[in-house]
Order: sequence, then structure tokens, then C-alpha cells
Amino acid sequence: MKVGIPRALLYYKYEKLWTTFFDECGIEYIISPETNKAIINDAANLAIDETCLPTKILLGHINWLKNQCDYIFIPRVEFVYRAQMCTKFMAQIDLVMNTFRGEHLKFLFYNLYKKGPKAEYKAFKKMGKYLGLKKSVYKYAYYTAKQAQVYYEMFRAQNQLQLLQQPTPQNKVLVVAHAYNIGDKFVGEPILRTLKNLGCRPIIAEYFDARECIQASKQLSRTLPWAYNQHLLGAIALYHEQVDGIVILTTFPCGPDSMVNEMIVRKIKDKPILTLTMDTQDGSAGLETRLESFVDILNFQKERPHA
Repeated sequence: MKVGIPRALLYYKYEKLWTTFFDECGIEYIISPETNKAIINDAANLAIDETCLPTKILLGHINWLKNQCDYIFIPRVEFVYRAQMCTKFMAQIDLVMNTFRGEHLKFLFYNLYKKGPKAEYKAFKKMGKYLGLKKSVYKYAYYTAKQAQVYYEMFRAQNQLQLLQQPTPQNKVLVVAHAYNIGDKFVGEPILRTLKNLGCRPIIAEYFDARECIQASKQLSRTLPWAYNQHLLGAIALYHEQVDGIVILTTFPCGPDSMVNEMIVRKIKDKPILTLTMDTQDGSAGLETRLESFVDILNFQKERPHA
């Protein structure tokens, strides 16, 4: 049996958790390739216009996987860190099954729809039973995978702190974007590459410790419902004074981001902020021009700090 894992959405949060679990269970898997033009074209053809770009990309990756494996792995996640998720994560299974109805695809479902410290283990337990695994196998695999995920997140957070604290003549830019945006080759890579080419040091908000950031997000909003937006908002609250500017990367037409981004711009007054919205178009000239202008502002502020 071979399981296909779409390189989209929650893959960029839980790659280490999922792949380690399948490795420890002895289950073969295949991961779809980096997002490319062919996948984007498939995504645009499969999804209705109102679908947000990350969800479209998910459909494109599933389309690539459908003839490459026996089962396609699809998560449904409603709560993380005891906070609510955007509805697109709750509805992934329904959306995928409806989009590919009639194609007789087999799906491996992972359902995390409850709060509590044991909810994640119960989701893996249910999946392990469905796969016909012994309790000792899936239980050991889960706790090994969980440990790998925790270490991976700790390493990533420490790396960002080092980049943030190291003295440098470069402009430090806090890049505020969800994992599935900043990690995607089509969406996030052009932003990071352009910033580096312009002599900046990108600091990725998503990679800071999630629990610390979610707690800190209350400094800016006590009523924000979405877990991943809380994470990003908290990173801004904690670290915006240590950077020269902030780039907010969002995708069209994300409802939660459209509300949260406006709030960020209204509440953070002491740093230049650039908001970039990506869609299925692959033109980069306008993107580069806006980033160049933004970096010019940062350079001007360094040269004339009281201007």
C-alpha cells in the first residue's frame, strides 16, 4: 500500500509529524512535487472562482497524486492549541470528495475535531486502526512522530531567534504569512528570494514558538478566533520592535486574513508595513517593484532616522 500526501495546506505545518508516523508504521508514501505551473493550472480548472488560493493548490496536488498511489491522505482539523481553525481546514474532506466524485479515488482520513491533550493521539489511533495496524505499532509511531515534530519546531524557532538577534547591516524584515503560503514554492519562495536579493534578512513569523505567540496575540486582540492568525499576530506583538519593517503575505480571497491584516495595519504604527496578495497569476514584475519600493523606504529610514 502506498499513501499519497499532498504538498499543500497543513503539510507545511505537520510534514515531520505525518512522515515520521508513516515511516515508523512501515507504510510507503509519496509526496506530491513542489507547486509548479502545471499544478496551478489544474488547480484553477478544478476549483470554483471563490475558492482561496491555498485550497485550489491542494486540489492541484491531489490531481497529481491520483494515479500515483493507493490512498490519498486528507486531514480534517477543527481545533489546534484549543483554538478554532478556518473553515477550509474543517471542510477539506468534503471539498475533495465532491471535487473528485466519480473518479473512484480512495482517501485516508485524519480527523482532529475535538479539543483536549489527547485529541491528536485519538485521531492517529483511529487512522492506525483503519490501516489495520497493531496498537503497539501505531502508539509507538505516534509518540515518536510527536517528538520529532516538537524538536523540529524548536529548532526552527531557535533559528529564527538567532537570525533576529544577530547584528547585521541588512534590513530585518518580519515576513507574516501562514505556513502553507510562505513554504509554497509558487506563493512564498518569490517573496523570500526577492527580499534576499534586495539585501534584506527575512524573519519568518510563522516559525516562532506557536504557544508563546498565541499568548502574546492577546496584546493586540483578545477576541480573534483563528488559531493560525493568532500565531502570526502574536509574533508581530513580540518581535515587531526588533525588525525594520513588516511584509504581510496573504492569498486571494482569504476572509480571515483580510480582517486580521487590516487590524495589523491599524495597530502597528511604528514600522513600515507592506501587504502583498497572491493569486493564480504568475507575473512577478509588479511584486518585485513593490518590494523594491518598500526596501527603499527602509533604507531611507536608516539614513534619516528622524525623518
